[in-house]
Formats: sequence, structure tokens, C-alpha cells
Amino acid sequence: MNNNAPLAERLRPKTLEDYVSQTHLVGKGGALTQHIKQGLIPSMIFWGPPGTGKTTLANIIANESGRPFYTLSAINSGVKDIREVIDKAKQSGGLFTTKNPILFIDEIHRFSKSQQDSLLQAVEKGWITLIGATTENPSFEVISALLSRCQVYILNAFDKTDLETLLKRAIETDEQLSKKNITLKETNALLRLSGGDARKLLNVFELLVNAFDTDDVVITDETVLENIQNNTVRYDKTGEQHYDIISAFIKSIRGSDPNGAVYWLARMIEGGEDVKFIARRLLIAASEDIGNANPTALVIANNTFQAVATIGYPESRIILSQCATYLACSPKSNAAYMAIGNAQQLVKETGDLSVPLEIRNAPTKLMKELGYGDNYKYAHNYEGNFTNQEFLPDEIKNQKLYDPGNNARENAHREFLKQRWKDKYGY
Repeated sequence: MNNNAPLAERLRPKTLEDYVSQTHLVGKGGALTQHIKQGLIPSMIFWGPPGTGKTTLANIIANESGRPFYTLSAINSGVKDIREVIDKAKQSGGLFTTKNPILFIDEIHRFSKSQQDSLLQAVEKGWITLIGATTENPSFEVISALLSRCQVYILNAFDKTDLETLLKRAIETDEQLSKKNITLKETNALLRLSGGDARKLLNVFELLVNAFDTDDVVITDETVLENIQNNTVRYDKTGEQHYDIISAFIKSIRGSDPNGAVYWLARMIEGGEDVKFIARRLLIAASEDIGNANPTALVIANNTFQAVATIGYPESRIILSQCATYLACSPKSNAAYMAIGNAQQLVKETGDLSVPLEIRNAPTKLMKELGYGDNYKYAHNYEGNFTNQEFLPDEIKNQKLYDPGNNARENAHREFLKQRWKDKYGY
């Protein structure tokens, strides 16, 4: 290993046994462990935060399965580069061998639709096994045709135990660090700065160790903050601040502060954040934090997403600002968010309860003979388009899951429900 390489690169594991974390994938019964054992590697997408070992896992899979390995970065590769790799892969593998080459594409979410389309035939014909890595939800960023041909595996941010294991391994096994007398007296500040990103942790740790003039290095939270914190103020759209700043942005909207919202929006824009990522978060906030208190918020947020996806920067900043300030100034309600949470919890507790016979579908003669749909009361046939009828399974009847918020629109919802369901749900 090149001694000038960063610590994270020097410590990159070569086998599954050396790999730290993601035991749900690489443990004894993990999916990737089984794939490698069987020698049948499917095309797959690794989805997880930065520094969780996506690239490392792809390399390990190629090494342990004995397959040729090609790699592309979506940042600087085009359709021509993809076709060149596919042509090489076709010469070294193919449909009638289980040893077809692996093509690893980092940040695959940055590929356009046409670039992703260019991979379809190669994956379908078995000329390559595709492994894509993404920090964004592949349901949004990978075309459905390609996604349907891949297994999606989620990688989690490293926990405290994993990160401390990496630090100890670095001290004990790295040729350069092992020459120093390093004592990890405190690790909280280091772990906090890493944000669960193993690569960031190791590179920050190396910077910190090199900041000492002597071979005796004692790491405390104070030394970390003194030497490192001042160098981490930039917005890193692939690191910890990516999550911290979007959190501050959403919480400013939730807290009805348009000033805070546009400030954190500006931080993201100046840092080059993906415009669609911001717009998606606005869509979620419009429903989660505003909901039926102002249903128009969701319409505006959806239009914002469509607009910025078409226009892009720099003009999108204006549209994002309009939407963010509108959401911040809207009345707030999380009633819809709480309602679905309550309902999901009830489903987990009660299981698959039977649908009441009177509201079942009856598409066949047998179902009609069994009483499916009998006694169903068609609401429009009754005064006010309403009649008292049971829509929940008997085991949970009278269970109130939606409780309208205290705002003008949802107070109207409450009055509407009170007129119809007061005796049943207690509105």
C-alpha cells in the first residue's frame, strides 16, 4: 500500500473477515456471504450514507468470487465510458459463465436516465454483474427498469462499537501510526465528528495524530475540538453536515421560522446540494408537518419539485425559497403523520385481521353466496351521503386513529366527524 495514501485507504479490508459492521449482510448468515459462498452474484444496489463501505464491499465481492472488476464513477463517466467497459466485459465473460465481470458504479444516482438505460441490456443479458452505490433512495434515483433487475441492500452508518474498533485497528496495524505511542483517552468528539462515516473518522484521526509534534499522542475530546473542529465548517453534501443542515432546514419550517428556513436553504445551495433532494424534503414536510391544516402546501411542494427538476440551478433557488417560506408561514399539523403511525402500530399489534363481510369485494358468484358485500350500505343513497356503518374489523372497532389538529381547517374536520361519529369515536 502506498504510504502516501490516506489512512482510510491504507486500512481498506480485503476480505469479509476483516470487514467491520454491516453484519446483516456480511455476517455468517448474511445475504452477501451466502451469495459469495454459492458463487452466484446478482446485480445489486448498495444504498447507505457515505463511509459505510459500499466500495469496499464491491471490491471484496469481486476478489472473493474471482471475477474481473471494472469501476466507473458517475461523476465523470458518460455513455461512451459505459459502452467501452461493457465491450471489455463481453470479451472476458458472458451469458454462459457464472464468472461474468463485475461493473461497480459509484454514485449511480448521478447517472441520467439515458446513462442508466445504456446498462439495461448488459445486465439483462448477463454480460456484466452490476453493483451500484448510492447515498440517495434508489426508488427515486434509479430507473425502474434497472432497479427491477437488481437486489437493493441497505448499509447502515457505523455505530459506536464499529467506529472504536476501526480506531483500535488503525493504531495497532497501520505501519505509520504503529510507530507512535497513541492513547485513546476519550473518543466522543471524534465519533461525533465522524457522523457514522468510517472514512471520515479515519482521515480526521490521521490529521489529528499528525498534528502532534511528538510520538506520544494522547487523544481527548479537547484535543480533537482544538485541532479539528475549525476545519469542518464547510458544507459537505456527502457527509455529516448534509444531514445536520437538512435537519435544521426542516426544523425551521416546522417551527414556522422563514428566516431560519432560507438561511439553511442558502447554505445547501451554496454547497451545491442536489436541488431534487431539497425539493423532496419540502414535499415530505408539506405532508408531515402541515398536512390538512393547509392542504395547498402539498400542491405547492409538488409543483416545486416538478419545476426545479426541469429548471435546475441557479433559477431553482427562487422557487425553493418561495416554497420554503410558504411552508414556514403555513399553519402546522402532524395529525396525518400521527394517524398513519398509530394505524401501523395497531397493525403490528393485532396482525392480519379479517375484513368485515359487508365491505368485502364480491367479484364471483361463490363470493356472493358466501355473503361477501351483503348489507353494505352505499353512502350516497342516504341523507347527507352518510350512514352509520362499521369499517374496522370487529376486534378493533371504535378505535380512533386520526385526531384532527387544532387549526381552522382541521377544526372543521373535527366538527364534520363529530356530527357523524361522536358516539362511536368520541370526536
